[in-house]
Amino acid sequence: MLETESRTAGDKEASGARTLKAAAFLRAHQEEVLEDWQRAMRAFHVGHAAQPSWLLDHMPQLLNMLADIIDHGPDEILTTVPDEHAMSRLDAGFDLGQVASEYALLRKCILHRMEAEAACPAPGELERMEDALDRIVTRTVTSFSQGRQRILQALDRMTQAALDSPSMASLPSRLLTVLVESALSVDSAAFVLVEGDALVVRAAVGLGADEALGVSLEREEGFVGEVLRQRQPLTLRSASTDPRVVLPTLKQEGLRAVYGVPLLDGDQLLGMAYMCSRTAFVFSEPDALLFRTMAQRATAHLVQARLRARERQAHADAQRSLAQLDALLASTPLGIAQLDRELRFVRINQAMADIDGHSPEAHLGRRFREMAPVTAVGTFEPLFRRTIETGEPVDAVEFTIPGDARTFQASFHPVRTPDQGVLGLSCTVVDVSHHKRAEAVLQRAVDFREQLMAVLGHDLRNPLNAINASAFQLTRSEDLTPPERRAVDRIRKATARMGRMITDILDFARTRLGGGLPVARQPMDFAEVCQATLEELRVSAPERSLVFEASGDTRGNWDPDRVSQVLGNLVANALQHGQEDRPVCVTVRGEADEVVLKVHNTGEPIAPELMPRLFDPFKNMPATAPPQDVARKKRSLGLGLYIVSQIVGAHGGRVEVRSNRDQGTTFTVHWPRTLTTLGGA
Repeated sequence: MLETESRTAGDKEASGARTLKAAAFLRAHQEEVLEDWQRAMRAFHVGHAAQPSWLLDHMPQLLNMLADIIDHGPDEILTTVPDEHAMSRLDAGFDLGQVASEYALLRKCILHRMEAEAACPAPGELERMEDALDRIVTRTVTSFSQGRQRILQALDRMTQAALDSPSMASLPSRLLTVLVESALSVDSAAFVLVEGDALVVRAAVGLGADEALGVSLEREEGFVGEVLRQRQPLTLRSASTDPRVVLPTLKQEGLRAVYGVPLLDGDQLLGMAYMCSRTAFVFSEPDALLFRTMAQRATAHLVQARLRARERQAHADAQRSLAQLDALLASTPLGIAQLDRELRFVRINQAMADIDGHSPEAHLGRRFREMAPVTAVGTFEPLFRRTIETGEPVDAVEFTIPGDARTFQASFHPVRTPDQGVLGLSCTVVDVSHHKRAEAVLQRAVDFREQLMAVLGHDLRNPLNAINASAFQLTRSEDLTPPERRAVDRIRKATARMGRMITDILDFARTRLGGGLPVARQPMDFAEVCQATLEELRVSAPERSLVFEASGDTRGNWDPDRVSQVLGNLVANALQHGQEDRPVCVTVRGEADEVVLKVHNTGEPIAPELMPRLFDPFKNMPATAPPQDVARKKRSLGLGLYIVSQIVGAHGGRVEVRSNRDQGTTFTVHWPRTLTTLGGA
C-alpha cells in the first residue's frame, strides 16, 4: 500500500503538485481536519444518541501529539492525553469498537483533507504519520481495555460484597473497602448521607475512619455541601489548607487530593462519597473514573438496601398486624368472616365457625353456600352479591337458624383496595338474643307505664275533681266556723296542687316517651289568658298578693292551656320560694315579634350551683338551704320548671332567669308570635 502511495505522490510531484511535511500539514489544517472528523462522527452515530459537547475534548491535543511524533520519531514520549481520552470514552459508555472507529475516521479525514488541498507528503512522511497514529491508537485502546477490566473487577467485588444482602449499617463500609483496595493512591474514603436537613458520615475506611464516623454537617456546608449543590464531581488539590474543607478528618496535616462525587438515584440525592490521598495532588483519570463508576454502583446498592430494609420492616409490621388481628378475631364474641368476590371464605374466627357448625380451617377456600345452612344461603347470597356489585353496606339483618333458639344480627361491608375496587366483603354476626329479651321486658314496662299514666290521667282526676267541687260548695255555706273554713281552704289548695302535679307527671312522661308535648296553637289574647289564670291562683292562695300588669299588643297564636300551665308553674314556684309578705308580680308586654312574660318575686336568690341544672327534672335543693326550706320545698317533685322549658321550647321561645339578693328573682319568657323564631330554654 505504501509503495502505491509513494508512486502516487511521485506522480503528483512530477505533475507539479506541491510536497509538504505531514506534521506541518496537520498543524496548518487542524481546524479543517477536526470539522471533517466531527461531521464523520455524527454520520457514524446516526440512529444513536446525539453526541455531547465533549466530542472534541481531546482531539486537538491528540492531533498536536501526532504532529510531534512525526517530527521527532518513535522516541517521542507519549503524554497522558490518550489515557484521558480513553477514560472519557469509557465513562461515556463507548465500547472498544467505537473507540477504534474514532481513530479510523480520523485517519480517513486526514487523507481526504490532503487530497482536497492537493498536498503531496514528502517521501516517508505518510509512513511516519501512519506509525505515529498507530502508536496513539495502541496506547488509547490499551488504556481503555485496562480501565474497563479494572472497573469490571471492582464492580464484581462490589457485587460479591452485597450478595448476602447486608444491612444499611454494614453495606457502605464493605463498598468503601473494595474501593480503597482497588486504587493504590487512595488512603481513605467515606460515605456522607443525607438525613433530613443534615449530612452524616455513615461509613468510613482508611486514615481517620474512626474519627469521621457519625460527624454531622449542614447540607450546604463546605466542600461536601458544594458537591451536593452542584451535583457534579469536585476535586481539591490540597485539602488540609483549603478553606472549603470543614470536616475535621479532611483537615489532617499533609492531606492532599480529595475527590468528591454525588450519590444520585435519578433526581433523588442520597448524599456524596469522597476519597483522599496523602501522596497525590490530583487523582489520575483512571482512578477518578473508577471512583465515579463505583459510586454509581454503590448508589444502586444503597437504594436496594434501603428498599430491602423497608420491605423487611413492612413485612414485620404486616406480620405483627396479622397476629394482632388473629388474636382479636379469636377473642371477640362476634362472629367475623371475610369472603372474596366468589364468596369463598378467606378468613373466619371461631365464633362465626361455631354458628355454621364447622371448624375455621374447614371454611377456608370453600364457598358460602357449601358451609352455611340452606335457609341462610337463600337469604344472604343476594345481599352479598349486591354489596360486592354496588359497594354499599348492609346493616342489622336479623335471622334465626332452625333448631336454634337464638336470634342473630348480621352486617356486611365491602372490602376495598386503595383505588376503591371491591375485593370482597366482611361479615359480622352478633347474638342479639339477650337484647331481644331485654326489648320484650322493656316493652312490658312501657305498656305498664302507659297504663299507669291512664290511671293518673283519668282515674285520679275524677275523685280529685269531686273533692275540689265539694270543697267549693262548702265555701259557699254560711254555717262554717272560721276553723272549718280554713280547713276547707286547705283542701282546695291541696287539690289544686295535686292537679298541677298530675299534669306535670303526665307531661314529663310524654317528653320521656319521645312524643314531645302536644301544642294546639290558636289565636288568643295572651294578657286575657294570663289574667284568667291569675284569678284562679288567687282563689287557691287568697292570703298572697298577686300583681298583674299588661301593655302593648298581646295577641298571637299560642296554646292557651299551655300558656296557663307555664304561668301557673312559674307563679307557684314564686309563691313557694318568695317572701310571704311581698307580692308576686306578673307582667305581660307585647313587642314587634313576640310577647314577653315576666314573673318576679323577692326572697332568697337561687344558688349559683343550681343555675346550670335549674330546668332539669327532679333536681334537688342545694345543700346550703336552711333546714326549714328543705322541709317545705321537698314537697315539690321538681318538674315545674322542666315542664315550663319544654312548653316554651315547643312554641319556639326561650326562658331566661336573673336572680340576686338585691333585685330578687325574675323569670322572663319570650313567646314568638309565630314559629319563625326558634329558641331553646
